[in-house]
Amino acid sequence: MGPARRGGRGRAALGLGLAGLALGLAGLALGSSYWCEGRHRVAKEPCPGGAPGGGPGPGGGGNGTADPRAVQYLWEAGDDKFSLRYFHAGFWLSCEEHPGGEVCRSFIQLPPESEKGVLWLAVAAEVAHVALLSGGVGLLALELAAAPSFLGALKMDAFAALLTVLAGLLGMVAHTMYVAVFQLAVSLGPKDWRPHSWSYGWSFGAAWLSFALCMAAAVLALNAYTQTLLQLQRRRPPRGPPAAPPAAPPRQPGGDAEPC
Repeated sequence: MGPARRGGRGRAALGLGLAGLALGLAGLALGSSYWCEGRHRVAKEPCPGGAPGGGPGPGGGGNGTADPRAVQYLWEAGDDKFSLRYFHAGFWLSCEEHPGGEVCRSFIQLPPESEKGVLWLAVAAEVAHVALLSGGVGLLALELAAAPSFLGALKMDAFAALLTVLAGLLGMVAHTMYVAVFQLAVSLGPKDWRPHSWSYGWSFGAAWLSFALCMAAAVLALNAYTQTLLQLQRRRPPRGPPAAPPAAPPRQPGGDAEPC
């Protein structure tokens, strides 16, 4: 195996490592529900009897003992009437912390009806992103395992570069569409779900890191394709110059003299 061939296998191994890491991050991000996280503002439950601390309140005695006939009331005022509960959401679920544990609901049901089609397109693009990236990883692994000829390696590098580039573009579109739908759900979604504050979670970062690694793997696959094509052209025998036309016979002196 020559140095050029070893260099091509090294590029293929590096591209396989990057593409495999990108595939793992993409699958993890797709299956998780931490794309966006924040706080929901919910009303606190009313306190029975008197105000906390034994103070007098409506229906309560001065000694702080609860009267069985007392009515419930909210002793807090202003923003103290509400509590902030942590939530996180992804493509599939939106989960909110409650005193008894997390309560999850389908994220598909949260956006407005007019935007659910866009969300389904984002899901389809994300699944296609993972599928195409899996194909690129498979081709790069096959190239390393099978050690094909120059022509076989050329075809594998070309298809691997094409699949990884398409996977990266679809992933970028899917991430952007999901964020747009989430922002619309924040503004127009159910009132009992609209977040008080939110930010991006670790799944969002993992998805964009996967996109960057995917495009880096595509560049390496394209570089390997170019190098293999150049090596294949060098191996071809050089073509000789075209044959010169036959020379015309020499003229005989006086043979072309015109008659008087």
